[in-house]
Amino acid sequence: MKKIILLLFAALSVCCATAAPTAMDFVKNGKAKGRIVIANGDSTSLKAAELLRDFVERISGASPAIVDGSERKGDIVVGRGSTEGLTEDGFRLENRNGCLYISSGGDKGALYGVVTLLENYLGVAYYAPGALDVPKSKSITLPAINHHENPAFRYRQSQNYGLGSDPLYKIWFRLEEPRDVFAGGMWVHTFNRILPSDRFGAAHPEYYSLINGKRRPGHASQWCLTNPAVLEAAAAQIDSIFRANPGKSMISVSQNDGNFTNCHCPECAAVDEYEGAISGNYIRFVNKLAERFPDKQFSTLAYIFTMHPPKHVKPLPNVNIMLCDIDCKREVPLTDNASGRDFVRALEGWSRISDNIFIWDYGINFDGYLAPFPNFPILQKNIQLFKKNHATMHFSQIASSRGGDFAEMRTYMVSKLMWNPNLDCDSLMRAFMQGYYGKAAPYIYQYEKLLEGALLASGKELWIYDSPVTHKDGMLKAACRNRYNELFDQAEAAVAGDKKLLDRVRLSRLPLQFSELEIERACGITDRDRVAAQLARFEERVKEYGVPTINERNNSPVDYCHLYRNRYLLERPLNLASGAKVTFGEAPSGRYAAPGATALTDGLYGGATYVESWIGWEGKNGDFTIDLGAVKPIGSVSIDCLHQLGAWILLPKGMKCSTSIDGKTFTPLGECYLPEDRDVSVKFVEFKVEKTAEARYVRVEVEGTLECPSWHYGVGHPSWFFIDEVTVN
Repeated sequence: MKKIILLLFAALSVCCATAAPTAMDFVKNGKAKGRIVIANGDSTSLKAAELLRDFVERISGASPAIVDGSERKGDIVVGRGSTEGLTEDGFRLENRNGCLYISSGGDKGALYGVVTLLENYLGVAYYAPGALDVPKSKSITLPAINHHENPAFRYRQSQNYGLGSDPLYKIWFRLEEPRDVFAGGMWVHTFNRILPSDRFGAAHPEYYSLINGKRRPGHASQWCLTNPAVLEAAAAQIDSIFRANPGKSMISVSQNDGNFTNCHCPECAAVDEYEGAISGNYIRFVNKLAERFPDKQFSTLAYIFTMHPPKHVKPLPNVNIMLCDIDCKREVPLTDNASGRDFVRALEGWSRISDNIFIWDYGINFDGYLAPFPNFPILQKNIQLFKKNHATMHFSQIASSRGGDFAEMRTYMVSKLMWNPNLDCDSLMRAFMQGYYGKAAPYIYQYEKLLEGALLASGKELWIYDSPVTHKDGMLKAACRNRYNELFDQAEAAVAGDKKLLDRVRLSRLPLQFSELEIERACGITDRDRVAAQLARFEERVKEYGVPTINERNNSPVDYCHLYRNRYLLERPLNLASGAKVTFGEAPSGRYAAPGATALTDGLYGGATYVESWIGWEGKNGDFTIDLGAVKPIGSVSIDCLHQLGAWILLPKGMKCSTSIDGKTFTPLGECYLPEDRDVSVKFVEFKVEKTAEARYVRVEVEGTLECPSWHYGVGHPSWFFIDEVTVN
């Protein structure tokens, strides 16, 4: 009988030990019943405990004690509990023995466990900077919880202006920054930071790429990776960087930002041919560094000319491949168009030889932050694709500058999908809109969905360097814009009594208003008063909401408005060249040759992107003659040029003008030369010759830079210059 009782007692003990978790009262009537216990005293657990106490106090007014030691019934214990199955940043929330345990798989797991407790169980919602909703209740009862999570990617990086204004933003959205991981901030495009060309270039030009028969030291040039001296010099610099950054074990040793600026010397070319990909040289080089520093991680770019993997060499386990999909279009998932499928082939190739892949994905229009970019339907599928192919780190570059297209929602959704790619994307969008826009949400949701559908129906590509003008006959055609504006009018009316919500709606309307201005000026402004009013409203809003930039080159929206008035709304003097016939001595390049005959004299001035109104020459000079139709008195000749270094568009060196009565004999009129401009801002620059003459024909000879100089991204390769209009007064 005694044996049976003992067995029964043992069975009951097992049942008690494995019993389902029960609810617990943590705060009652404004007073804390439990404490927050730090189990191991580490700094992350302390931060997590302080974060929890802060929000408990915001919710209930109670301020539970934070103690270090043993727990008692009713406590929340941070940093102790089961860690089985948890990975880095993972966590477990579990009621057991009358306590709630928040256990961590390492790094920031305890912090993320607290965030999940607040978000999922205490009703706190954080949507965007300035949009943090905290419920109020004198009592806090924690339900029965047995919940654990692991992140899909061990490193998750994105962008939002909130990262610079609120320390909580980064924690709440579980984001990391390069400075958290990379020694000395060395992440991407680091060749020139490791071996600066202004320090090594003069004495050792052989360290740098041979391009078109010449060594090209420069901040955008690559290294000659088959030169043993480069390896030794780089290794010495890298050793110093690690010594100066104790505790950091990862560094990026990666190509400078430039297209096809790799070395073409015979030794490098032989490796390229054997490996079947330019990346072979880079992996061989970084592998040698990884062997020298076996306790460190070396990240290197697979970017543009190194995107595809080599045939033979394989990255060592401590070599991280940062694979970039910069050239892919965004209207459909990467698996569904030609540019995306090329990237997928590269991704699958790398995944066959590496389990250490860092994806750099691009998700906004960098030439127009304030332009609609309806790529939300592809986010989940692409992130799932990355995860499937062994990616362990992920950077979603979406800018999220204030005023940018759905900047707040974009980071909200991307950050959650990087943590868990299986979340329902539409539910995330609806949840964000409901919390952020309130009663305006249904109308803004309709707007975004109509935009997405109109993009697909148009058959137009969505590109990360584009203009709204590209979509003027598609998702941004007049009928669509009318409907979008109706929806925003309804959205504003729905929250008219709540300034905070109304401001959020109006901030989100800016991309539509920007697009209308761009389309108006590109199509030829017919109603100046109406467009001037639209511009005034846009300027008022960007000032009110502190919108800092319209593109990645940091062009100010206020400057844009001033430029718009002076460039597109200005009443200009009569242009004698308007509609004149143009013949070319040296024709524009490629696709620009055909429209060049009319675009130079059509009266339409181009915008900050080169996709419309501009005519370009690549790697050569320009030469054209304008027929004014009759002999006329002239006083000046000018050309309007685009300066956009990021697209390899440099200002020409200068121009020469000559005139003729008969079109055969030309007399020099004058010339104009301007100094080199290295400013990264997008700008419009006039070249002008002022001199009187009588002429029917005006010849303009433009001297280009021909090739990108040593300081430019495209060092050694052909450069462009662009003209949109020729004016003869």
